[in-house]
Amino acid sequence: MTDRTGTGRVGFPAPSTDRGSSARGLDLEGQRRRGHGSFAHRDVQARDAARTAAPDIAVADLLGLLAFGELTAFERLATDARMAPTLTDKIALAGIAAAEFAHFEAVRAHLVRAGVDPVKAMEPFVSPLTNFHNLTAPADWLESLVKVYVGDNIAADFYREIAAVLAPDVRALVLDVLADTGHAAFAVERVRAAIEADPTVAGRLALWARRLMGEALTEAQRVAVDRSALTGLLDGMGDLTALAELFNRITLAHTARMEALGLST
Repeated sequence: MTDRTGTGRVGFPAPSTDRGSSARGLDLEGQRRRGHGSFAHRDVQARDAARTAAPDIAVADLLGLLAFGELTAFERLATDARMAPTLTDKIALAGIAAAEFAHFEAVRAHLVRAGVDPVKAMEPFVSPLTNFHNLTAPADWLESLVKVYVGDNIAADFYREIAAVLAPDVRALVLDVLADTGHAAFAVERVRAAIEADPTVAGRLALWARRLMGEALTEAQRVAVDRSALTGLLDGMGDLTALAELFNRITLAHTARMEALGLST
């Protein structure tokens, strides 16, 4: 069900009305009758079928990861709102949580329209994302704000980079889901005010941000090992030099966010 649209963009195709198309290359008996039943021929066809299916699996994985990320963001923000020092802060964070749930619903709806079970698409990522959040549970309000701003945006930067190789409709969905819900300005304002009031918290928060970066990279490597189709999307981004530049951009963006918070890297 792959559609590269002749541009190298990866996404879900429109439903096909050709009932025989999905079985092409798999009618081994018919191939034997046509004189194409050799093991070598079937091996080639099997490899071709795997390559054809990989982009769709990768997109389903990407959207499953994004959907579960948005769902856990909603859950986490709603929980962190309990640590808010003022009612104004509590309302603001709850509003951001509601926006994250709306993003989850948008990704879930797209998966359903593509004929993909959202729960099955998310399931492979429950363990690594849950593990990341368990390891990076904030101890207080300020740590929760740094995680909202720094931690979430590390993943967002990666999604935006991958969006370049996606089909237009999937790319538009991903970029829309990653649109700022107001949490950036909210977090920066509160954290900078806290550092101005008590400069000693800056060191602790800087260490916390570095820990978030390290844990995020560890879980990303775990996902890369377990979900080869998802990792394969990076093949469309160029050679090793291009990939190195990609991760350099993510690192530079992280550094810029640390500076915006008033934290030294």
